[in-house]
Amino acid sequence: MKTKKILFLLGIIVAAMGFVSCENSRSYAELLNDERQSCNAFLCNFRIAEVPVDSNFEVGKDAPFYKLDPDGNVYMQVLKAGDTKNNKARTSQTIYFRYTRYNLNEWYNNDKSWSPADGNADDMSMAAASFQFNDFTRQNSAEWGVGIQMPLNYLGIDCEVNIVIKSQYGRSDEISYVIPFMYQVRYFPSKV
Repeated sequence: MKTKKILFLLGIIVAAMGFVSCENSRSYAELLNDERQSCNAFLCNFRIAEVPVDSNFEVGKDAPFYKLDPDGNVYMQVLKAGDTKNNKARTSQTIYFRYTRYNLNEWYNNDKSWSPADGNADDMSMAAASFQFNDFTRQNSAEWGVGIQMPLNYLGIDCEVNIVIKSQYGRSDEISYVIPFMYQVRYFPSKV
């Protein structure tokens, strides 16, 4: 938990330093406001719910987006829960994933139509991305940020979700851009 907070604070400091040096660019506060508006506009199309105490999530395209952190930086819609009893991620376990992601700022600013997505879900020639679950001392875990891992705190490794991730919980190399993304993710355990 301390590592998450350190990464979060480091990202904020780097982002703030980048914006202070650019007099003609928008302020960090303005970019955060844009991010909030984009996320709210997207999420208003869905029901929003708190994580159920018994972890009995609604599943499917009509399921609500569950708020995964108290500040509203990550929301998850469960498309497939996976085996939540026998296939939970363990700390430092290598988890592979395939994803497609959409820039929510572009969606919001383009009359709510989707721009081309990026990711590795539709191109099998691209390797699956990976992280070591809840081990942010590892480069590939820190690189992807906290948000992409959060669904595995509740679901089985073989789950499939849609996740809205605000920049602070996203990829470490993209924090300063203050861009929220909507990810479609499928997770897979390592074979080892």
